[in-house]
Amino acid sequence: MGANASNYPHSCSPRVGGNSQAQQTFIGTSSYSQQGYGCESKLYSLDHGHEKPQDKKKRTSGLATLKKKFIKRRKSNRSADHAKQMRELLSGWDVRDVNALVEEYEGTSALKELSLQASLARPEARTLQKDMADLYEYKYCTDVDLIFQETCFPVHRAILAARCPFFKTLLSSSPEYGAEIIMDINTAGIDMPMFSALLHYLYTGEFGMEDSRFQNVDILVQLSEEFGTPNSLDVDMRGLFDYMCYYDVVLSFSSDSELVEAFGANQNCLDEELKAHKAVISARSPFFRNLLQRRIRTGEEITDRTLRTPTRIILDESIIPKKYAKVILHCMYTDVVDLSVLHCSPSVGSLSEVQALVAGRPNMTRAEEAMELYHIALFLEFNMLAQAIRFPGPALGTTEKAAIFFAL
Repeated sequence: MGANASNYPHSCSPRVGGNSQAQQTFIGTSSYSQQGYGCESKLYSLDHGHEKPQDKKKRTSGLATLKKKFIKRRKSNRSADHAKQMRELLSGWDVRDVNALVEEYEGTSALKELSLQASLARPEARTLQKDMADLYEYKYCTDVDLIFQETCFPVHRAILAARCPFFKTLLSSSPEYGAEIIMDINTAGIDMPMFSALLHYLYTGEFGMEDSRFQNVDILVQLSEEFGTPNSLDVDMRGLFDYMCYYDVVLSFSSDSELVEAFGANQNCLDEELKAHKAVISARSPFFRNLLQRRIRTGEEITDRTLRTPTRIILDESIIPKKYAKVILHCMYTDVVDLSVLHCSPSVGSLSEVQALVAGRPNMTRAEEAMELYHIALFLEFNMLAQAIRFPGPALGTTEKAAIFFAL
């Protein structure tokens, strides 16, 4: 039996005769033209058979004209409002003031362009995550050894304790420097590469290797049950900065350059000390890393280890004022520059502040402090801090940003 094509809903066969309204029952904008028969649809309409072409053209042209009038009126109103506001603002100004305003606009535009070009040209600063990856790879200033499957993994007690509850409990039972701890892991399937990747994750927040086992939910659940689930790297490093657990170095400040060179001093000659971790400051600053490695070569580090006392680093305050030390340390642990710290502790003074008061100079502005901190960051080879100040965020105003940009 043959099938009638007109019974199918997608048939394009024309139907001759009948109600003309039924011939134009199409929803959409498509046009059908097959076998010489034309049938053009109307947009979202079910009845257009009785509409005259003249009426349709008149209605369309009327709507288009009204739309053009609204657009023209809206544009003219906006232009008129701006022009009126500028006239009212500048009506009482002197010509020199207007010229100064124009120069200010031109300078701001040029500064924006220069800042954009500099941002594109400057090298990428090393982040906390990258420096922590290097710390794990190159083993700067390690203080404990983990033995797993007859392989030694030198690590940093403070980092693992801050990142992992399992290691915090394990390391507390062996507080001595250079302790060797044999690892006994209950999770099945953990070999040496996977254990190394686990340590890499605690240092950086990433496993550092492609292994299908890390995609296995069961293994991850077993690891989290045995080792605990760490927070993000930023949160744990901020906690390490706030509480300074297992700190092994103190920063002291002195105005006596000979005292600094001798690396020894009377306690009364030293200002307030700041606690830190060798692992962090050596990872973030080549200056501190070279300083600590030199102490190891000269044997000074052995004395500190024997006495179980933190290493004391005495800094010349004429080069690194004490008031910037907390800003620097905060950035080393968090990658965040917080200049508000400079004004939160009025009792903490520095040599430069005392000299300014004696000389009768006014207090430094926020921009001047940022510029001084920038040069200190260059001295310490701490690129993250230098670039954060060189291209400041919302902490500084537009005028201060411009002063820093053109002064550096």
